[in-house]
Amino acid sequence: MTTINNRVSLGFIRLTDADADTFSANIIAKLTGNAAFPNLPVTLANLTTQYTTFHNAITAAMEGGKVAKAARDAARETLETSLRAMAAYVQSIAGQDLTVLLSSGFEAVNTSRTQTPLDTPNFTKIEHGNTTQLFLTVSAISNARSYEVQAKTGTGGWQTVNVSAQSRNIVLENLTPGAVYDLQVRAIGGSTGSSLWSAPVSQMAT
Repeated sequence: MTTINNRVSLGFIRLTDADADTFSANIIAKLTGNAAFPNLPVTLANLTTQYTTFHNAITAAMEGGKVAKAARDAARETLETSLRAMAAYVQSIAGQDLTVLLSSGFEAVNTSRTQTPLDTPNFTKIEHGNTTQLFLTVSAISNARSYEVQAKTGTGGWQTVNVSAQSRNIVLENLTPGAVYDLQVRAIGGSTGSSLWSAPVSQMAT
């Protein structure tokens, strides 16, 4: 039996500020009370303080000048340094247990040299955001590089509406309030290039 060593993805360093904000909040939520990770290298209290500073700095930078933007960038750098330390710790604990690794909120990059066909992901959560928005979570697939979401309404054809490097907090925007959307998702990567499409699910936009 081949042992699969999963490496924690550092893809969060390439996220937009808004997505990094959401990602960081999810990490804090997932690690709070998580018995699998008892000796965090950065306390959740400190990580929460750093996250709050970054969150507030994003808002301030929207209407601020160079000083506000520099403060935002500095706050993000501090937060990312802590997240990198957390990622290394999570990998040391759960490198061979994908379920435990994903319970931390971090994503995984599979380091196995053997490419295999990907399992088919499914939607595990669909939530309404602001008006015209849906937030999607799909099941994480080992060895997937990204997740492609398609949508259609009525008798229209399928259209790709998002390709996300992470399985959580996939945002669909500019939807028509009151319209019912059929959604499907597939994983990208593996030996065949992609998984099969998931079974369609329907959700009304608000």
